[in-house]
Formats: sequence, C-alpha cells, structure tokens
Amino acid sequence: MLLETAIGIVGTVFGAFGALFIIYGAIIAIIELLARETRIRIRSYPDIRGTFTTRILIGLEFFVAADLLKTILEPTFQDLIILGSLVAIRTVVSYFLGKEMSGLPEERKM
Repeated sequence: MLLETAIGIVGTVFGAFGALFIIYGAIIAIIELLARETRIRIRSYPDIRGTFTTRILIGLEFFVAADLLKTILEPTFQDLIILGSLVAIRTVVSYFLGKEMSGLPEERKM
C-alpha cells in the first residue's frame, strides 16, 4: 500500500515536471522570439528552435517515465496497450526531434 502510494506520487511528480519543463521551454522560446523581433537580441530562428526542441525532448522523457510508473500500479492489458502506444508515439517524436538537433552545429545545442 505504501509502495503503491509512493509510486503514484512519484509518477505524478514526473508528469508534472515534464509538463512544466515543456512550458518553461515555450516561455523561453516566446521571450527569445519577441526579443529577436524587437531587435533587442539577435538570435537566429534555428537557435531558438534548438533551445525549445531540447526542452521538449527532456519533457517527453519525463512523461514516459511517469507513464511507466503509473502502469506499474495497474498493469491491465488495456493499460499496457495504451502505454505501449504512448511510448511508441513519444519515442518517434523524440527520435525526429533528436535527429533535428543533431543537424545543428555544436554551439547551438543547449
């Protein structure tokens, strides 16, 4: 009972942290875009995109970890199918975002 509660709490915290990290990345990207458009700072669009992409990748990893922990609590067949689908979709998205990041020069990766 205590272990299930702890796993549930940790899973929820991981999910919340993943969402917050993606929101944080979006806020940073919006600020950078506004600064670029108002000529306060000169950062290229690929730099801004790379920063946001990195934050999305990290957030997705936290979502996968949260889903895995939550499935440990209720491992029905339907839950496993849903988890497998979510992990597959997030893995494909992470793969292509990572591939996009590898195309950036090293100094642009944050």
